[in-house]
Amino acid sequence: MAEAHQAVAFQFTVTPDGIDLHLSHQAFTEIYLSGVRSWKKRIIGLKNSVITGVYPASPSSWLFVVIAILATMYTRSDPSMGLIAKIQEHLPVSQSMSNQCQTLVSAVLFSTMLWLLLIFTMRLCLKQLLSYHRWMFEKHGKMSTTTKVWVALVRIFSGRKPLLYSYQGSLPNLPVPATKDTVKRHLESVRPLMDDTEYERMTKLSAEFESSLGKRLQWYLKLKALWATNYVSDWWEEYVYLRGRSPIMVNSNYYGMDFMYVTPTPIQAARAGNSLHAYFLYRRKLNKEELKPTRIPGTVIPLCSAQCERVFNTTRVPGEETDTVQHWQDSDYIAVYHRGRYFRLRMYHAGRLLSPREIESQIQKILDDPSPPSKGEAKLGALTAGDRIPWAKARVKYFSSGVNKRSLDYIEKAAFFVSLDDEEQGGMADDPTRIDSYAKSLLHGKCYDRWFDKSFTVIYFKNGKMGLNGEHSWADAPVLSHAWQYVLSMDCFQLGYNAEGHCKGEVDSSLPRPQKLNWEIPPECEEQISGSLAVAQALADDVDIHVFAFQEFGKGKIKRCRVSPDAFIQLALQLAHYRDQGRFCLTYEASMTRLFKEGRTETVRSCTSESSAFVRALEGGEAADVCRRLFQEASEKHQHLYRMAMTGAGIDRHLFCLYVVSKYLRVESPFLKEVLSEPWRLSTSQTPLHVEMFDIVNYPEYVSCGGGFGPVADDGYGVCYCALGENMLNFHITCKHSCPDTGANKFGAQIRKALRDLLQLLCPNQTQVKKTEVMQPEVKKDL
Repeated sequence: MAEAHQAVAFQFTVTPDGIDLHLSHQAFTEIYLSGVRSWKKRIIGLKNSVITGVYPASPSSWLFVVIAILATMYTRSDPSMGLIAKIQEHLPVSQSMSNQCQTLVSAVLFSTMLWLLLIFTMRLCLKQLLSYHRWMFEKHGKMSTTTKVWVALVRIFSGRKPLLYSYQGSLPNLPVPATKDTVKRHLESVRPLMDDTEYERMTKLSAEFESSLGKRLQWYLKLKALWATNYVSDWWEEYVYLRGRSPIMVNSNYYGMDFMYVTPTPIQAARAGNSLHAYFLYRRKLNKEELKPTRIPGTVIPLCSAQCERVFNTTRVPGEETDTVQHWQDSDYIAVYHRGRYFRLRMYHAGRLLSPREIESQIQKILDDPSPPSKGEAKLGALTAGDRIPWAKARVKYFSSGVNKRSLDYIEKAAFFVSLDDEEQGGMADDPTRIDSYAKSLLHGKCYDRWFDKSFTVIYFKNGKMGLNGEHSWADAPVLSHAWQYVLSMDCFQLGYNAEGHCKGEVDSSLPRPQKLNWEIPPECEEQISGSLAVAQALADDVDIHVFAFQEFGKGKIKRCRVSPDAFIQLALQLAHYRDQGRFCLTYEASMTRLFKEGRTETVRSCTSESSAFVRALEGGEAADVCRRLFQEASEKHQHLYRMAMTGAGIDRHLFCLYVVSKYLRVESPFLKEVLSEPWRLSTSQTPLHVEMFDIVNYPEYVSCGGGFGPVADDGYGVCYCALGENMLNFHITCKHSCPDTGANKFGAQIRKALRDLLQLLCPNQTQVKKTEVMQPEVKKDL
């Protein structure tokens, strides 16, 4: 029980001669340094709150206003038009204060009020400026005079050197679209999926809803929009994520991959040392708000950063009716899983963050630890992979007190979770199936070697490859992707490794060993673990994954065809799906609404009448000119829908919220019930690449494979894609083995063919692009 002795600051023994007290100097030192670190964080937080609170002004501008007012008064003019004198009359001061001093205090108070009024005015102006979205609908390269003036004003009112959360108070609220507009857009979106009879029936349902119940529900929704910061986000988090009772593994969680062609070191512990250190450096920047506010690429327009608050120290807690997301302000350790054992690894010692070499040493101690798992411990993580209700009941019954509660607290309150795998993973050019196995391992592993409730789990494989698994309720993938790509960049280009592949630096020999967590799992709980594992294993075995890099061309060549790369890929997916299934389907493309305060996502319905007409024409053998014209119309339509979704004029979030209101009012709507039961047989998403973190031109091999997610429908596909530089596209395809009509590999083949056919259609005179040669790995670059 060495870890128990380390946990107390003193020990005492009762003897005939009295009480023998033994103080632990090391423990008191750690307590003191931990307190100092906590207070430093609070002071930094207070300072940042002041800076963010007065943005777009600065705290020093207060002094400028005070001096300006006093200087004006010195010239015997009254800039306050009598207000300073009024303040002086009502100033509660002692008799000892001179008249001149009273005037000075009154002037400072007036200056402060004027300063606050100026801040409020500037923030209101910035909020109105950020509510302007017409620039997004202008043709590429053709900026109107209005937009040019708008850009200049945004720059002026944006202030200098904003912190991460500086824009939060200036972002506009998400607007509630008119019901008639949403209903009209919905009818437009389902037209290619219905015959005339079905469409006529849907039109009648829509008209009835719009003229009757829709007005009542819209009134309540507008009332919420006036009261709440965002009328969608809280309901979306609760009803879409937290109230789901099925497993979050595969169904909700997603994964992210390592570099495609490079493994910086083959040493598992060393890779963990650098990347874990980088994660805590990122957290430090996050806490100090030193990260730059996220903006739309190539613009000055900021995006909401609210989701960044819960990246670390966050976990999802199961409940019988609904789960909750718990976030702690700080955590100085991580929870580690290896060979069925759980460990607590402190990341700070003597008030400082452990160096990469020290973290490597600590991880190696865990890898070398010969101790066996406690009874029932090895597959404990399966509880987080199975159905939520059994996990919620088991948590209350078996983990609410004693040693189990203490150990569970260590996991849930950790900064994040780490899994050390004994397997080797990664893609190889001569064996594409290895990257598919790598993706499956990241998505679900063995169903018990990840803690799926944590905000994210970092997985380290035996050969030095790594990856992550992210929980979806607390934030969307781009937020975690930013942290992940920062870590990848720091790992290779900033921290690096020595000639032997180990982390750089020295090791403090006084570091305490990682603490092994103890458990007392009764047989009844073991039965529950086995039940959850069986559910999770069946789900995992049903997942079919195919990951491939399309290297024949990338977004560079697509843009030279004067087409949006996203629209090009989405139309290629429509063509591929039609060839694969022989029909069109409701298609989900994730867009973001982070132009608004606390915005998350919106749906772009990518299957349109225009895209369907193009696909039919191409497959029907129409002339190339006709197909190109139809492609252009479909591409423009897709871009218009994407912009509408980004600017708050989407379809699905509005209808979802109207449905929630109807449930609160206990009224039934046949229209809303049918709309929300429509299956998404093709669910797609684009992984953002933060190009500023990588030098793709000089180091093209240092690029992430992106990430993916499980299929949304039992008979559908999940497709995640990423444009890697200018010359490569990466695709992650998932479906279920249990559906005889789907197959990840065959759909991947259809996507490749569709991409080639579209480029050939748009650029018929262009010479055939030769396939880019796969770069050969150098020494220690194990694929």
